[in-house]
Amino acid sequence: MLGEIMIRGYCVMLGYWGDEAKTLECITKEGWYKTGDIGRLDGHSYLRIEGRIKDMIIRGGENIYPAEIEQFLHTHPKIKEAQVVGVTDPRMGEEVCACIKLVDGEDCTAEDVKAYCKGQIAHFKIPRYVLFVTSYPLTITGKIQKNKLREEAEKLLELRMKK
Repeated sequence: MLGEIMIRGYCVMLGYWGDEAKTLECITKEGWYKTGDIGRLDGHSYLRIEGRIKDMIIRGGENIYPAEIEQFLHTHPKIKEAQVVGVTDPRMGEEVCACIKLVDGEDCTAEDVKAYCKGQIAHFKIPRYVLFVTSYPLTITGKIQKNKLREEAEKLLELRMKK
């Protein structure tokens, strides 16, 4: 069963200095720190991190964890790197979008990627949109900024909802 990973111990912070609201957001009354990660314990009590809560895609009521799809896409011989984000959809709430870097010199189409997924992962996890990219937006420390990647994907796909 999946759930949010929470930790507690003598080396875990007690709160944010001078910011009670932020402290209440991430630390429970009992002192448990909410990491924002989603994980599961296996039969040997090993913890497997499945992804981040804020990255979770909710498509028509189904919870989809991008890390699971990314791991599968990395098994494709032509895919060098894959990042999966949820993009806005008026009917389903969100749809799955795979932003893929190909191995140098390789050609691949969105249809090839979808065909590779078919029968291997649940049908609702198969990316509706596949974008081929050469880079990802990064933080100063080199982490991929999924929120900016989502914005760029929505802009490219012309999915921005008008307010």
